[in-house]
Amino acid sequence: MDFTLATHGKFKKDISVRLSHKEPYLRIEHTPEKQLDLLIVVNQMLTGFDSKWVNTLYLDKILEKANLIQAFSRTNRLFGPDKPFGTIKYYRKPHTMEQNIEKAFKLYSGDIPYTLFVQKLDYNLEMMNSVFAQIEYLFINAEVADFHNLPDDLTERGKFASLFKNLDSYLQAARIQGFNWGELTYKFGKGAGSKTITLDFDENTYLILALRYKELANGVGGGRTTDVPFEIVGHLTEINTDVIDTEYMNSRFTKYLNILRKEGADQAQIQHSLDELHRSFASLSKEEQKYANLFLNDVHRGAVKVDPEKNFRVYITEYMSKGKDDQIKSIVDALGVDEVLLREMMNTRITKDNINEYGRLDHLKNTLNMDKAKSYFEKIEKTSLPIFRVNIKAHYLLEKFITEGGFELND
Repeated sequence: MDFTLATHGKFKKDISVRLSHKEPYLRIEHTPEKQLDLLIVVNQMLTGFDSKWVNTLYLDKILEKANLIQAFSRTNRLFGPDKPFGTIKYYRKPHTMEQNIEKAFKLYSGDIPYTLFVQKLDYNLEMMNSVFAQIEYLFINAEVADFHNLPDDLTERGKFASLFKNLDSYLQAARIQGFNWGELTYKFGKGAGSKTITLDFDENTYLILALRYKELANGVGGGRTTDVPFEIVGHLTEINTDVIDTEYMNSRFTKYLNILRKEGADQAQIQHSLDELHRSFASLSKEEQKYANLFLNDVHRGAVKVDPEKNFRVYITEYMSKGKDDQIKSIVDALGVDEVLLREMMNTRITKDNINEYGRLDHLKNTLNMDKAKSYFEKIEKTSLPIFRVNIKAHYLLEKFITEGGFELND
């Protein structure tokens, strides 16, 4: 943009509409090069716009009364988890500013400043510890060690969903106030009134809990169903859990291998190292844990030669890939459906709601080998079945198989 002193009014107008994302900047989030990341002002831009992105106001001047309220209000538009509140940082005469803030809000809030001010970092850290303790107790009470998997009971899963949502809200608030995972201990105040707070869990534990939360969103059976009997918050299912530290798990695997291969190692040593490895499985999804155990069984009975160049995660991925391939081949053998069409659908994000978009499920069912399908279902049911019943059973089996990402067929 190009402005001169003669077009200063247009310049101010342009800044205002950018910050408040109005025409022509309604979708400015899609053009980051047009966004304003930092705005420096003296006695301007205190009124006239609300922005869902303006989060922090830095003040290096003394404000009072209406000017203070107007300035602070630039941060007051909330925007979900990305902006749960605004942050004010002031530097000039902080004790005077503190008094001015108290007087201004007492005057303009009718002396009822409830919910105007958020809790500070020390409170949010204490609440994170409190909620984490409740989550920990819930899993222990459900006899689930190290957050290894979700509790079986639906009420316990619902409680976990609620608790994790609360934990994350305190975490996001704490992050805005300066918390970071590299520092788990914080000191507050000076002298006799000072206190130290240490967070009771680290980032890896938080990401493991986030992984369990994602599994909630996949349905109570672990598949891709939408039938979840409690509230799931969308943005919490998008937390990146790929950064969970797997080095510890790999080191436990290496230790287990060394003891297993050690001449004269007793069964107690082997079992202890195996238990250590199993405890690290909390960083794996439910399905990954299944294939990790299959791989370990093969290692224990000498059915696989371990390559030192491959880590534990690589073997899990290979076993999962082979397992999925075997599952697809088994249903193709049982029903005679077109393998290429089935694989295409398995590689698409499909739910019960969109499984027959463009008639794709019908198209797949049209490739059924009715003789094979009839034979398969009659073996399962141990009785003769009419063709229309075979069609119904094939429909529901294919729908379940595709939406849940595959599973082992009944033998």
